[in-house]
Amino acid sequence: MSVQFLRSLPLPVAIVLATTVIHASALAQSVRQSAPFPPSAPLSATSTSTGTLTYFLGPGDMLDIKVYDYEEFTGTQVVLPDGTVTLPLIGRMTALNKTPDVLTQEITDRLKPLLKNPVVTIAINKLRPIRINVAGEVQRPGPIQLQSLAPVNAIGSSNQVLTPTLTEALLQAGGVNRRADIRRVLLKRYSPDGNATPVTVNLWDTLRSENAPADPILMDGDTIYVPKAEGDNPIDRRIMARAVFSPKTVRVRVVGEVKKPGEVEVPPDGTLSSAVAIAGGPTEKARLSKVTFVRMNENGKVDRRDLDLRNLTDDQQVQDGDVLIVHKSVGRDLLDIGSQLLGPVGLFLNLFK
Repeated sequence: MSVQFLRSLPLPVAIVLATTVIHASALAQSVRQSAPFPPSAPLSATSTSTGTLTYFLGPGDMLDIKVYDYEEFTGTQVVLPDGTVTLPLIGRMTALNKTPDVLTQEITDRLKPLLKNPVVTIAINKLRPIRINVAGEVQRPGPIQLQSLAPVNAIGSSNQVLTPTLTEALLQAGGVNRRADIRRVLLKRYSPDGNATPVTVNLWDTLRSENAPADPILMDGDTIYVPKAEGDNPIDRRIMARAVFSPKTVRVRVVGEVKKPGEVEVPPDGTLSSAVAIAGGPTEKARLSKVTFVRMNENGKVDRRDLDLRNLTDDQQVQDGDVLIVHKSVGRDLLDIGSQLLGPVGLFLNLFK
């Protein structure tokens, strides 16, 4: 506002007008300073670091539908296997692949010719089970089903959806294996048109970084792919073995002179000595100075070595599929052969075993 314009006005009017402009300017400045986000970049309540979080209705969702002042339209509806719900006067409506807001608007539009100013609300009383697919370097790849973490009373565009997370899905798939590249886990969100862009989740940062990313929330129809590590991959396998998304145990076969020979379940950060201990420990005939260790490498070659486990301590981390052969001591073999050849004399030899 120009000074000349103010001077042309009567003095009382000019004072009131100038004061109003000053107050308005101060108010605008205060609003700009207190606004948490720039007006040009609003924060979406349904957006996350791993893609937009949008809930699409599907078979099994239990909906509480209410039309204010029209009790005959109020009630609980379950989305049927064909993806529909049925309402009075309206009949069957498709709910499949629609958000609660979209379905609310469609029901409102269908009721407008029948009712006066219908006000419709939809709340999800119970979420359907979540079915996702896990592929790649996990122990048990394939489709899995997860339940919701907690019941919900309402879900809309601004409500938080409580559903299972990425790491929980990996656990249900048996955990990641030793070939997994946990820096490049791909998460593809479900979308009705199938054109969602996969996002990369760095699970290594969740183990080592102070600013670890949040565990992504999963929706029905999401897909997880754990790629295979290529080239140099400086990941500490012992740290990874203790991660929540690693398998709880790995399978190691211990045969020969142990008290409980066979396949044993060993923690993934365990050692070969711990595998022997879990197999009941060595027998009196065991030759721990020469225990044969067999492992199938990632290139398909067999690694066979003899280890000294007399102290039952070592730093060799176990892997799924390892084999340990605990041989019988040479002296015990000679005594066994002698007892078989000498017959009754063998009974005397047994006293010295």
